[in-house]
Amino acid sequence: MTGTAEQREASRGSAAVRRGPQVLDRGIPVSDGGHAERAGSDERAYYRPLWVEDPAPRRRMPDPVRTASVRAVLVVSVTLIQAMVAFLCTLAGSWLAFPMVISSVVSVVVATWAALDVWVTRQVWNQRHGVVSTPSSTARSLRRERRAARRQARAAERAQGRIRRRAGAGQLSHP
Repeated sequence: MTGTAEQREASRGSAAVRRGPQVLDRGIPVSDGGHAERAGSDERAYYRPLWVEDPAPRRRMPDPVRTASVRAVLVVSVTLIQAMVAFLCTLAGSWLAFPMVISSVVSVVVATWAALDVWVTRQVWNQRHGVVSTPSSTARSLRRERRAARRQARAAERAQGRIRRRAGAGQLSHP
């Protein structure tokens, strides 16, 4: 008889612990081989999703910041490769060592600029599109105060409008 140990134990009638239906991959419906009908329960075949969405620990980077980050990673990787080639050319005594060292120095300057570009782009994005509101954020309290002032101004306008409408209804206070 072939099969798993659980199936062999269940077929012998021993008190084996019942496990749930065997789960297959790729969203294929799963059945428990008729055990649910024999047990009298109302279990149905279920689907296992291909993947489970996990909540992201942080928000996604804005597009300009992500673009600057990718550019910085590429520039830094090229700089590291150039520095390694310059080092190996120097060890080998090649004529290419001097131009490679010069280009590596230039690449280090460019890589530093690229890393600063990521930081500056992120700061500019935060300034243009607001800060992340936290309870201690001053921007949040300022926005709250401005909203309250606008609400009061609208309420005052509505009250003035009501007074004008009542006064213009033709009712005189003295006969």
